[in-house]
Amino acid sequence: MRTQLSVIIDRPAEEVFDYTLNHADQWSKSIVSDEVIEEKNGGGVGTTFRMVTEENGQEMIFRGEVTRWNRPSVARSFLKGDAFDIDVEYRFENMGYRTEVTQESRVLPKSIALKVVFLTAGWLFKGIGRRALQKDFETLKQQLETT
Repeated sequence: MRTQLSVIIDRPAEEVFDYTLNHADQWSKSIVSDEVIEEKNGGGVGTTFRMVTEENGQEMIFRGEVTRWNRPSVARSFLKGDAFDIDVEYRFENMGYRTEVTQESRVLPKSIALKVVFLTAGWLFKGIGRRALQKDFETLKQQLETT
């Protein structure tokens, strides 16, 4: 299941890049914690991390690795969880003093049962996920534009 959403933030790309990636637990309601396990290349490619999320009272733990890093224009990570993995990329388009942030993610279910659920009701999960990301992006925009 793929999801993509963008927001324009009235701040420079470098600032938006750093805050988006280093403070996700402050602007995303579903991220409980996000901690670096081993930093490589100044936080770039090869850096590993542990992310804990919570959805509807259910906690999920992911082990992630940064797979692409080109500050301040793109960052990509692959997160491994028990039930599914997530491939997520953030792109930051420098528009002078403004920045367009685009998140594109792909959820990869691991079990046959979950794959069937995604095939039959994926549209529902995608809609829920997009609405949650829209709210998170509104929070990100508000936090960055009021600092």
